Formats: sequence, C-alpha cells, structure tokens
Amino acid sequence: MAQFASHLLAASRRETRPLIHLALPICGAQLAQAGMSVVDVMMTGRLSATDLAAVSVGSSLWLPLMLFMTGTLMGLTPTVAQLLGGGRLAGIRPNVHQALWVALGLGIAAAGLLWYSVMPIFRLMGVPGEVASGAAAYLSAVAFGMPGVALFQALRAFSDGVNHTRPALWISLIGLGVNIPSNFVLIHGGAGLSGLLGTWLPGWIQALPALGALGCGIATALSMWVMGLAMSAYTHKSPVYGDIDLWRTPTPPRWRLIGELLYVGVPIGVAIFVEVTLFTLIALFIASLGEVTVAAHQVALNYTSILFMLPLSLSMALTVRVSNTLGQGRPEFARLVAWNGIVIALLVAGLNSLLLWLTAEPVIALYTHDTAVQRLALSLVILAMIFQVSDSLQVNLAGALRGYKDTRVIMLITLVAYWLVGLGGGHWLGIRGPFGWTEPLGVHGYWIGLIAGLTVAALLLGERLRRIGKAVTDGRLELPRD
Repeated sequence: MAQFASHLLAASRRETRPLIHLALPICGAQLAQAGMSVVDVMMTGRLSATDLAAVSVGSSLWLPLMLFMTGTLMGLTPTVAQLLGGGRLAGIRPNVHQALWVALGLGIAAAGLLWYSVMPIFRLMGVPGEVASGAAAYLSAVAFGMPGVALFQALRAFSDGVNHTRPALWISLIGLGVNIPSNFVLIHGGAGLSGLLGTWLPGWIQALPALGALGCGIATALSMWVMGLAMSAYTHKSPVYGDIDLWRTPTPPRWRLIGELLYVGVPIGVAIFVEVTLFTLIALFIASLGEVTVAAHQVALNYTSILFMLPLSLSMALTVRVSNTLGQGRPEFARLVAWNGIVIALLVAGLNSLLLWLTAEPVIALYTHDTAVQRLALSLVILAMIFQVSDSLQVNLAGALRGYKDTRVIMLITLVAYWLVGLGGGHWLGIRGPFGWTEPLGVHGYWIGLIAGLTVAALLLGERLRRIGKAVTDGRLELPRD
C-alpha cells in the first residue's frame, strides 16, 4: 500500500500539469457553447413571453438529441488517443472518417426527428397552440444545423484525442461570436437593429422582419454550421496534426470500424441522455410544488451547473490521458494516471464547494430579487456542496473508464443510479416523505435523491475502475487493439 501511494504521488507530480493543460480549453469550449443557450433565452425573452416559451420548449427537445450525438461521437476520442499513444498514426485517419460517416447519419436522423415528430410530442405535452407553433418553427430551423454540429463534434473528438483541445475552444468562441449578432438581427429584425444603431442604416436592413423564435433557430443553425466548417478548415490546414493528413483521401464506410465506434460511443450517448432526462423529469415533478420552489430549484441548479463545467472538462481530459498511456503499453502507469485524476477531481470538487459557500448569497441575488426564492435557494446550497463532491467523482470515474473503452457498464450503472435511486428516491422523499411517517421534504427531498443517486454511481464506478485497472495491469484482461 505504501509503495502504491508512493507511485501515485510521483504520477501526480508528472500528470497533474498536462491533465489541467488539456482540461482548461475544454472547459472554455463548454462554457462558450452553453453561452449560446443563454443568449437565446435572453434575446427571445426581451421580445415576448411567447417566443421565450417557444425557444425553451424547443430547446428541451433538440438539446438532448445533440448531447446524445455528442456522447456517441465521444467514442472516437479514446480510440484516437490509444492509436496516438501506440504510435500507430496510420490508423487514425480511417477511424476519424468512419466517425464522420456516423456524424452525417446522426445529424440527418436528428434533423428528420425535429422536422416530423415535434407536433405530436407537443400535443401529448399539452403545449399551448401559439407556443407549439413557435417552437415548431424554431426547431425546423435548428434541424438544418444538426449535421453541422455533428461534424464539429466528430472533429472535436479527433482533435481532443490527439491532445489538441484548444481548437475546440477558439472555434466555440467563433460560434458564440456569430450567434450573438445574428440572433439579434433575426429575432428583432431591422427595426430592433435601427433602435440600437440609429436610423442611418440602409432601408433594406431596416425592412428586415422580426422573426422571433424562428430567427433564433436560424441563428443557432448558422452558428452550428460555422463551427463545423471552421473545424473542418482548421483540421485541414493546421500543421499541429503532423503526419495524420486527415483530409488526403476519403475512406468509404467500413462497417467493422463503424461497429466498433458505436460499440464504445452509443453507451456514452445513452448515459448522457439518461442524465439529461433525469434533470428534466425532476423539473417537471417540482413544477407541482409552486413557482417559488421551481424558481429556487432552477437558480441553485443553474449555478451549480456552471461550476460543474470544470469537473466535466477534467473528465474528458482524463479519458485522453488514460487512453494515451494504455496505447503506449503501460497499463500500470495508466492505472496511476486514472486514480491521480480522481484525486484532482476531489480537490476541484472541494474548491467548487468552497466557492458555493462564499459566493452563494451575492450570486443568488443576481438571479432574483424575490426574498422567498432567495431563502429557499440558499437552503439548497448546503446540499449543492455535497452534490458537487458526488457529481465530480462520478463523472471523472466515468471519464477514466472511457479511457479503457469500458462504456457499457457506465451506461448500466447510470440507468440504475440516476433513475432508480436518484429519481425514484428523490420522488419518494419529496412527495411522500421518508417511510411515510414524516412530512414530505419537497424540493430538498429531490436534491437528497440526486445526491444519493450520484453517490451510488460514484461508488459503483469506483469499484469498476479498481477491478478493470487491476485486471488490465495483471494481464487478465486484454484491451482491444484498433
């Protein structure tokens, strides 16, 4: 045990800096992409409540689809990282091309779903007619951008896998830079632009119609394609990718490689989808507890979600580092790299919890001036601090396991921990009360359920990482070679 601790300390000194070096640009890219959703909400909210509702309802449909695509394409990252670590550069290009074929298929399928299936879903949800028509128009525009964002995510997975995480940051910022002005022009029209810049604008600009939610969808699709094409141009022209020469000759579909990518990637996409739907369902259940409770829950969750970007980015970087080391044929060191990342994740969670404790009151005051909402949101901060620890641990344990391409178990653990323990336990505590002999805990019960689900996930994933790391190190389990 002492020898293992000594090795872990030495690995920590060598690994922490490159891990953080990879993680910080990923964090910036995640924040930039999240910023697009914030811009959509802010700009449509200033136009009308109906347009805001349409964009909010529409986002609840296309964002889970995009995250499923992103998760599936993340299966490319450990493959590329292991090939790079093993010096097998010739194998990277055909694997990336198969990911691009998958991205094209997923993007077209997602667009078709958004074009043809939304109105039945809105009728089932009981969405008011005016909001439903606005959301359908918004989604019909966003659908055009789905192949573009799938292209971006596939190329980002490749770039991350070869240890170049900065391009995704800069191109995400470009996407945000396109999204903001195009949103303003298309949502508010020429009249809104004239009110901001003056009447000296040409008449044809002043005559542009205010498209509301539809304009927001067009701006989102435009940003998606700008990001996809910019990432294509960068991977084609930049010398940082060395001898890979990604765009030299297109590789036709190879069903074996596509099957291997989906074998690794689909469970990641399902796990992410399950997590997103967990929070969506909890929000729907909490809606019955009143507007103050809903507002306080959203404020607390939104703030903690921003802080979660760093642990999430650390998890994605950890996948790359573990995969690189395994590709080099150093399973013992890969095990140390994985557990060092978990220690760093725990330290980051502690930092986030401290930030919550120190800044909760002034930050919550920025969200709302309602004192009842503020009090309830502050009461959730203690739970949010515990939540940070469990969430950071489970996401980084999952990231380390993805480095081993062990994704199906993550999916199964996620299903059990999130939906059975997290959602089921939270609903039981929130609506019925513990064992039926105390009052229901309301929103606090749901947060306790979330913490319990994340903690169970962390414990199960930790045991899985311990077992698979030891099995690979001992030679009892051989990882597939690409």
